[in-house]
Amino acid sequence: MKEANLYSINGEVVGKVKLPKVFSTPIREDLIKRAFLATQSKKRQPYGTDVYAGKRTSAHYHGRRRLRAEYLMMDREMARHARIHGNAPPHMMFVARRSSNVRKGMRAHPPKVEKVWEQKINKKERRLAIASAIAATAVKELVQARGHKVQNLSSLPIVVEDDIQKISKTKELVEFLKKIGLEEELKRIKKKKVRAGKGKMRGRRYRKRVGILFVVDKDEGIGKAIKNLPGCHVVRVENLSAEYLAPGAHPGRLTIFTKSAIERLGEIWQKLS
Repeated sequence: MKEANLYSINGEVVGKVKLPKVFSTPIREDLIKRAFLATQSKKRQPYGTDVYAGKRTSAHYHGRRRLRAEYLMMDREMARHARIHGNAPPHMMFVARRSSNVRKGMRAHPPKVEKVWEQKINKKERRLAIASAIAATAVKELVQARGHKVQNLSSLPIVVEDDIQKISKTKELVEFLKKIGLEEELKRIKKKKVRAGKGKMRGRRYRKRVGILFVVDKDEGIGKAIKNLPGCHVVRVENLSAEYLAPGAHPGRLTIFTKSAIERLGEIWQKLS
């Protein structure tokens, strides 16, 4: 069974913690990606065009033989489109409308609101994907591949005493992170770049780094402290998902567990085969 260092609130190693069986799960990147996309798909907002777009016109077509010749729109050496006529002004007479290949016509196959965006995933697959993503947090190579600065850490994952759950000031939390060797990581998450493309005009001007994930048993104030750390999140152990553990469907996020969260993980995942 794997072990991890147990850190005190002062950043000192005060013992060892046995990691539960879930940290030995084989890492399945394909399942992690499926679970991540299924979670993201539930947030997709349906959209579609106005059902009357391109149809708000009096244009229509006369092709019935029983009409008088002057009312017919046949045999006029023009395409059989719905056209404006009758009491229309001279410049609008016999102008085509409504069809998808004419000016101001409707679209041929517009996006429809009834389209189902949600992707489904089996419960066992989703559960295995989350277990796999948890195991990836203990693999230093995967954590470094995501860009996290963990060169100064001797082992992963980082396990801390439960006192960290009571920290409510960002300053105190930053001091703790520096003591355990994550000063470079704090510098990394502060960097941001201007996004390429039109996204700059749509409320997502900057691309920001994904930072540390704090997994706790109870939020006794740490959620308030993390608000001022860009890219960092806090989540209760029973609410873990592929979206938190593998942002962008890439496993290996730098994660800090509390001691009680590790114990709860053992209880939740004890039936995993």
